[in-house]
Order: sequence, then structure tokens, then C-alpha cells
Amino acid sequence: IDFYLSNKRDAKAAKYFLKKALASCHATKPRVITADGDKAYPVAIRELKEEKCIPHGMPLRVKKYLNNIIEQDHRFIKKRIRNMLGLKSLQTA
Repeated sequence: IDFYLSNKRDAKAAKYFLKKALASCHATKPRVITADGDKAYPVAIRELKEEKCIPHGMPLRVKKYLNNIIEQDHRFIKKRIRNMLGLKSLQTA
């Protein structure tokens, strides 16, 4: 599990994030990738499979609420952001 902060939430950002997460030394090869309903993930996964960064048999589960277990882990960060009324810019994030 990793993060990538970007101006846009597009296929390029999703691809960069997935490459970074899969290359991290603490990550094992996943059996399945779970993402929220963002349309950028299937495009990024398809490109990574074509580049052979991800095995062709690895499924992608794109369901809005399947990643809630991970989202709940960010509860502390969300509380801080709410108190600060959000992040004002990408530079101050």
C-alpha cells in the first residue's frame, strides 16, 4: 500500500502510483488489485499488463466500497484535514 499525490486523477497518475506501489520493497506480489470506482485504474492496469509489469492473469476489482478497510486506516489523517478545512494547495499537502 502506498500513495501518490497528483494534480490530476488520470490514467497517467494511476499508472505511476501502481508502478511505485508494486516496486516498493515492503510489498509482496498481490493476487488481486482492489481499487475504487475511478475509471483511470482499468486503463493503467491494461497498460501495465502490456508492459509486463503485472501478470495478465491478475484480476482488478473495481468496486467503490471494497477498499474501505484501507480508507478507514486514514481516519486520523482525515480528522486532521477536516480540522484544517482541507488542503489548500498541492504544495502545502
